[in-house]
Amino acid sequence: MEKTDDTILEALHKIAPGTTFREGLENILRAQTGGLLVVVDTEEVMQLVDGGFSINADVTPARLYELAKMDGAIILNNSVDKILIANAQLIPDYTIPSRETGTRHRAAERVAKQTNELVVAISQRRDVITLYKGNSKHVLEDIRVILSKANQAVQTLDKYRSVLDQSLTNLSALEFEDLVTIADVVTVIQRTEMVLKIQREIEKYIIELGAEGRLVRMQLEELMTNVKEEGELLIRDYYQYKDEEESLEPEELLHELTDWSSDEMLSTSTISKALGLSGTVNAMDISVSPRGYRLLRKIPRLPMPVIENLIRHFGSFDKIINATPEELDEVDGIGEVRARSIKDGLRHLRDQVLLDRHI
Repeated sequence: MEKTDDTILEALHKIAPGTTFREGLENILRAQTGGLLVVVDTEEVMQLVDGGFSINADVTPARLYELAKMDGAIILNNSVDKILIANAQLIPDYTIPSRETGTRHRAAERVAKQTNELVVAISQRRDVITLYKGNSKHVLEDIRVILSKANQAVQTLDKYRSVLDQSLTNLSALEFEDLVTIADVVTVIQRTEMVLKIQREIEKYIIELGAEGRLVRMQLEELMTNVKEEGELLIRDYYQYKDEEESLEPEELLHELTDWSSDEMLSTSTISKALGLSGTVNAMDISVSPRGYRLLRKIPRLPMPVIENLIRHFGSFDKIINATPEELDEVDGIGEVRARSIKDGLRHLRDQVLLDRHI
């Protein structure tokens, strides 16, 4: 799938399979009449419209199909439920550059660039629907092709998720043994970000699939359970905070890393620097200690405010797991019963992690 920016993604929601608008476009495509449709959100577009006749009728597939038989453009409202004008002539600024060759597509591209509105051009000969919005262009692919790509992406995500789960298990074991290095942390961050990147790609397919993407969405939700939360907690554990103005929140840093290119994600030193750790190659073997957010969050019925109090009191996960129930009891929000529950929970979690690492 070509790179699809947020501008086009918003447009794809309006044109997704299962919508009345998409059904009308498909009818025009099959009839091979061609068509030019503009979705109006501002008055600026109306200044480019000349002639035609006002309709102000509800959008139906049949009406779109019949009106597209005329040469002019069809103007629709922003919610795509009303046909405002039919058989209109568009008069965009012809000094705006266009790479298109056909008259209809050149007009569509120029109107989109001039007004930043959604313009849909349907080719009469090539059986292609093209979206223009601002400087963005997107050619709709056949639903079967998109579905095939989405299923392949889901299979890839499944494999990456398995590798990530194993990496998290290995990291957990190292955290209990206090043997974590910068390289271990960076590796898990890399794999988390790759999973999140694949998720983004699949979400784009789901938008374009519309009603046909229900099963893909269900699979995606199942595969992505707790990934984002684990990533944010992982950053909380190892991010070296600077002053408050420069430091990012865990969710902000996780989002920023996901925006990186694949090449940037492959650079361990770049990720290490983003976490505030040493970015040199020789520093990858330096030991680091987690604060304990990620593993403490796995203890049942242990709320985040109590976890915050624990980490503030002890300073590191290693000190928390070595603390006695009496020492845990001294922390605000932890009584004798909860102190024993934390000790039992950590012991059970450690046994499970060490067992899973060798499976």
